[in-house]
Amino acid sequence: MTQLKDILTRHRDEFSNMFLFDITEEDILKLDLSVSNRSIPEHIYSNTDTLAQYIKGELNRSNKKIAVGGYMENRGIYQKSEHFGGGDDARTIHLGIDIWCDEYTPVRAPLNGKIHSFKNNTTFGDYGPTIILEHSLANVVFYTLYGHLSESSISNIETGQYICSGEVFAELGNDTENGNWPPHLHFQIISDIADNYGDFAGVCNKKEIEMYKEICPDPLLILKF
Repeated sequence: MTQLKDILTRHRDEFSNMFLFDITEEDILKLDLSVSNRSIPEHIYSNTDTLAQYIKGELNRSNKKIAVGGYMENRGIYQKSEHFGGGDDARTIHLGIDIWCDEYTPVRAPLNGKIHSFKNNTTFGDYGPTIILEHSLANVVFYTLYGHLSESSISNIETGQYICSGEVFAELGNDTENGNWPPHLHFQIISDIADNYGDFAGVCNKKEIEMYKEICPDPLLILKF
């Protein structure tokens, strides 16, 4: 994992912006959805509309373009779905970064790769349409995952299809198709995909944190902000 982190750090200036619009630090609201943020009304956790209203309100108040955050964040928002389990085994630790912006926002590949797999993960609260890209950099193979896409994003693609850096290959879905979430992109780096196909854990339980930190490094190693 240290090798992958070092490689991504060395090549970071070469990666493409994942969106068609420029993003600066001034455009970004660093959104904290952790259980330690006591300013979040607890009722938003169980309702997509109230969560969307909260995020939109925070963006409007801050006059920012997009909201970003969530890596290794302990969140309460997963209690809305049985998909994430309960009790001591409840999965609450977020393994990627969420980028909250408008539905159907185009998504570009940050670096050259090919489609490893794709799938519509339709369980309530899951990713919805998901694409995993496979990359090789300095002879190290790794993967990036894009969750909460539109259904059309996976309707005309093929496993093994080459995707160029900067190429638009997907778009964000709305809450009727993306797992029932406010529109956003879940972006995650994965060093070892194992036998997963079109899906990979985006949330883990507290007992698995150290293991997943090794498998899923900070997405800011690739993101251009």
